[in-house]
Amino acid sequence: MAAKTVLNYLPRKSVVHDLTGTAKLVFFLLFTFASMITYDTRVLAGLLVISLGIFRLSHIKISEVKFMMVFMLIFLALNNVFIFLFNPNQGTEIYGTRHVLVHLFWRYDVTAEQLFYHLNISLKYFVTLPVAILFISATNPSEFAASLNSIGVSYRIGYAVSLALRYIPDIQRDYHAISQAQQARGVELGKKEKLLRRMKNSVGILLPLIMSSLQRIDTISSAMELRGFGKNKKKRTWYMKRPMQRSDYIAMALGALLLAISLGMMAVNGGRFNNPFL
Repeated sequence: MAAKTVLNYLPRKSVVHDLTGTAKLVFFLLFTFASMITYDTRVLAGLLVISLGIFRLSHIKISEVKFMMVFMLIFLALNNVFIFLFNPNQGTEIYGTRHVLVHLFWRYDVTAEQLFYHLNISLKYFVTLPVAILFISATNPSEFAASLNSIGVSYRIGYAVSLALRYIPDIQRDYHAISQAQQARGVELGKKEKLLRRMKNSVGILLPLIMSSLQRIDTISSAMELRGFGKNKKKRTWYMKRPMQRSDYIAMALGALLLAISLGMMAVNGGRFNNPFL
């Protein structure tokens, strides 16, 4: 059975996949900026609906991106915990009121303002996560490199990013192949083994994985050097670059509109925060 990979391109026939890399990059940047600059729950809730709707249009299954979602949810949980541990009164300082719901110990009180602040922090993650996953999973690496170059990024940097994105699935496949070979030799890496023992056995995979990775890097760099890559500083052409269509302009216009709404609500609220406690 083939190894499951993460952070890789998942080809589909969908509206999202049909967009050019440039349109997806511009929309991703505008949408992310719109969600990051505001803490208005109403704006974040609206962006969340749009984000989930776009994810549904992509025809990518949640099971295919489960690892990235679980990783981000764990990171979100840790982020919320550390925010509360280091500054349990952050919400009170922001909203200017204090409604204690539960007293825990010492200076740690669970306040309505702090919970509301954590809600907005969590919404930000839930808003940007589907779009970020889609941008990686619905964009061909070569097309992504072309999109970077089209907005002014050096083609050498764009190509390096493209190679990195293509290389991630290769590393995962190599890890899986080496893992299977180790298990065939009697090294237990399955769930039957204790966690610490499995971690220790997994270290034995790193050396052959690093050696195979270095060999592949040397092969690719030699091939690029022989072809004179990077000698010409002018712009290059891209095989995967496609002309902009009507749907691309609509996507970019939607991203600009969402950013304008986010900025407009900041002007209405007089800042980044909407205060429901006043």
